[in-house]
This record gives sequence, C-alpha cells and structure tokens, in this order.
Amino acid sequence: MPGTPVEVRGVDAAAAVKTIATGSSVENGELAAGTVVANNANPLRAGIVGTGFAAQRRAEAIAADSRSQLVAVAGRSQESGRAFAAALPAQPTVAVLEPLALVQSADVDLVCVCSANSAHAEVVRSALDAGKHVVVEYPLALDPGAARESIALARARGVLLHVEHIELLGGLHQAIRTHLQAIAPTFYARYTTIQPQSPAPRRWTYRRDTFGFPLSGALARVRRLTDLFGRVVTVSCHSRDWDAGDGFFRANLCVARLQFASGTIAEVVYGRGEIFTRGTRAFELQGERGTLMFEGDRGTLQQGDTLSPIEIGSRRGLFARDTTAVLDYLLDGTPLYTDARDSCYALEVADVARRAAESGTTITLAT
Repeated sequence: MPGTPVEVRGVDAAAAVKTIATGSSVENGELAAGTVVANNANPLRAGIVGTGFAAQRRAEAIAADSRSQLVAVAGRSQESGRAFAAALPAQPTVAVLEPLALVQSADVDLVCVCSANSAHAEVVRSALDAGKHVVVEYPLALDPGAARESIALARARGVLLHVEHIELLGGLHQAIRTHLQAIAPTFYARYTTIQPQSPAPRRWTYRRDTFGFPLSGALARVRRLTDLFGRVVTVSCHSRDWDAGDGFFRANLCVARLQFASGTIAEVVYGRGEIFTRGTRAFELQGERGTLMFEGDRGTLQQGDTLSPIEIGSRRGLFARDTTAVLDYLLDGTPLYTDARDSCYALEVADVARRAAESGTTITLAT
C-alpha cells in the first residue's frame, strides 16, 4: 500500500497524482471509493510521532475508528514513548520506535506527525520519502520553502499530505462562514487571542527555535483569515518576547495587520504567557450591512439596532472529525476539507509578518 497512488476514474494520471498529494478535488472526476483497502480485519496501520496533547487526541481518534489501527509511536525518548503507549486505551500491542524507524517501518501505512513544530519538516520529508501517507499538525514546516518541498515530494511519491486545520471545522469558523454574507462586503476584521499562563511553562511551545515565529507556530490565526478573505496584498507586524533565559520566553505578543486583495483589512492579536492577567478570545467582523461579533462561545449579528444571537457549535471532537476525514479520503475518495497548498500559503503570509516585524516595515506580497 505505501507509495501506491490512489486510482482515479475518469481523470488523467497527472490530475490523480496532484489530487493525492494535496487533498484537493479533481475536476471532471471523483476519487474511486475503496482504492485503499482497509476493513475490520485489515485496518489502515497508523504510527504517531509525538506524545503531547495532539498525539493523545489523534491516538484516541484512530482507536475509535474500526478502519484504522495504531501500531507504533515515537517520542523524544524511549521513556516518553513507552509512557504514552502505556496510557493508551486497550488495543493490540503498540510498538515504541525511534521517529526514523517508525516512518520507515513496513508495518506503517499512515504517519501522524504531532511533534514540536521545529521537527515537522524533517519527519514529514522522511515519511513521504518512504512512501507513507502523512497527517501533520500545523504548521507543515517553520520555513515556507521546506513546506513547498514537502508538497512537491508528496506529489512525486503519489501519497497524501494532509495538514490539520481543525479550526476550519470548528463552530466559530462555521458560524462566521454561515453569516458572513449577511454583512457583506466585509471591510474590517479583528481577531484577538490572549492566553494567560502563569508561570509560563518550560516547554517547547515557549521557545522561539522550536515553536517558531508566533503567527507561524499558531498558524490557525492566519489560515482562518485567508480562508475567509483570500489573497493578502500587504503585511505589517510588531512582535515582542519577554525573555526567561536559557532560550525560553515567559510571554510574547504579536500584532499583525493584513490588507487583502478583496479590500478587507484584518488585524491579528496573539499573546500568551505570564504577563497577561485576562484571557480573551474574540473575533469582530465589520461589513457594510452589519457587524459580526464573537467572544468566547457567544456570537451576535448586529444590523442597525437589531441584535440577533448566533449559535456557535462545540469545539469538542475536532481531532476525531479530522481523522475521519482523512480515512474517508483514503478509503472512499471523499474530498478533504482543506488543502496543503492553502496551509503553505498561510505559512508564507506568517513568514512575511516575521520579516515585517524584524524590519519594522510594511511588506507588499507578490501577486
């Protein structure tokens, strides 16, 4: 199975390979259902690189679907891998391997990359080179060039490369998409996420070299906006870290301004750490026909003096939905909800924000 392109009926071979590599739909054709064979007796065999929160949720989702089976895990050390495997729900024996051994194992069909952001590019590239299908938590890489190389490699190997963006499946994003036309055209958006953490943890998420630039490591903030408003024309940004010594920071704050080709201006505010005393999760969208306001789990549509509440769906179960989408795609040919190339574009925008913050200038993107 690994390295074998999924058959596509009614389209040419080049289009088929492009579709498998990126998760995009095929014009004038559909993926043939059941082209990757898996059932209760012969489930799709998955391996997970990483042992953190995302890895735990991914393992639960794989175990909950009879079409897949977790067969191997890899942590930063054998000890962390064994501890992770021991805590898994009752299931057949899970091998504890080194990351390179896992991605090269003949017993693994699908590699799920849930490690530190800085390790994504190398693990993904190794897995694709070994002919494995790959699911990776965003970002695909910290360097956009490495992300583009992985997408090209997946296309060349004829395997799936799926970058998880569960924020697009969540209740907030779906509510925005449902009601955005009611205020169109949108001319301004402000997306604020502030997360107090005191004391700041001494983990990879609080190191610039392993987490990445704030908007790259927390790529969902940019990806959500590009999904709603399309191509970006100019970017300006300011970013500050509060140093904690030994390569760690105790807090950071990043504020970016994006001008879209559609005319929308969007501001992104992302902060976390021990200097913040009040958490905020808010999204405001101003349009010529009204305003959408979301704060926490509450949403409101305002048109003139009329305020209408908006129901926001739960954020629970999103990793399971993402995993189901991957299995549906590989086994039945059901189109995925996101495309690796769109994630790569958001990463390019985030990296431009990094350059803008470092230079103190507004940068115009090539169109």
